[in-house]
Amino acid sequence: MYSSSPADAPGVREPNHAPVAHLVRGGVVEGIHYGSVAVLDGDGQVRHRLGDIEAAFYPRSALKPVQAVAMVRAGLPLDGELLSLAAASHSGEEFHLAGTRRILELAGLAEHHLRNVPDLPFDPEVRDAWVREDRPPSRLAQNCSGKHAAMLCTCKLNGWSLDDYLDPAHPLQQAIAETVEDLTGQRIARVTVDGCGAPLFAVSLHGLARAAARITTAAPGTPEARVADAMREHAEMASGSDRDVAALMRAVPGLLAKDGFEGVQVAALPDGRAIAVKIADGASRARIPVAAAALARAGVDPARLAGFAGEPLLGGGEPVGCVRPVHALDPVAVPACA
Repeated sequence: MYSSSPADAPGVREPNHAPVAHLVRGGVVEGIHYGSVAVLDGDGQVRHRLGDIEAAFYPRSALKPVQAVAMVRAGLPLDGELLSLAAASHSGEEFHLAGTRRILELAGLAEHHLRNVPDLPFDPEVRDAWVREDRPPSRLAQNCSGKHAAMLCTCKLNGWSLDDYLDPAHPLQQAIAETVEDLTGQRIARVTVDGCGAPLFAVSLHGLARAAARITTAAPGTPEARVADAMREHAEMASGSDRDVAALMRAVPGLLAKDGFEGVQVAALPDGRAIAVKIADGASRARIPVAAAALARAGVDPARLAGFAGEPLLGGGEPVGCVRPVHALDPVAVPACA
């Protein structure tokens, strides 16, 4: 099904994105979101595509399940909610902060060992509460703190240095890079720095979908299966109590899903069907409706996806439109909304 040796790196070029969603207001297409979509069958073949799924791009936090697999392969002893947190872009709720502290404590470490950037919580309501309480930005509150705590824990267990764990040449990051190439089935095209300070690897949208499928179809007890089980069983720890990606995993049995900044979404089912979405302008409002349409294309019951049509467009405080996937993705969509 998958080659044991990675293919060449995807091309670094301007992606040939296509329209993936229309912004419809009062029955008129007011705007167009461009992007790319990959839909894979259970055998790993491309079932449907839009745009450019082979160009190099940065998956951002959608790559975190792969990073978590690499850490488990390197001996990270986490399972359950703490392993889910290791793959999280969390909302900064108190249970996320407490879980990150627990991971650090397992390694005899503390918040000051983290090298991610201090930030306020990602969730708007939680962030507003922090501001009202005059709480400063912190490394624990930043949405990648669970991943960074797990990285430190992995380093401590392996006797690797801690201060430079974000260096691409560090043994941890080399191990992660090897796992990225293994699971995506292709060489890494470029390496840069993600928003949190960790190395970020450029692959293709096709490769990202393939990696998600490799994780969800792995044998029980493997690092891949442990990560998938943890994220599915503790979806709120991998994201947040009110996040759409957690709701999507709860709505579709067996689904593993992970979002990323700049309009990235990946999801895969236990039988290997998978989708990956990139919204070219980074707009999050198009991410979920396009991902839901792609999942329907992959064979998920549309009734389970009915709640993921996206936020309505408002006029005078009332719904007057929507963000609607293009006909090529959702051929049964009505020609106008609201």
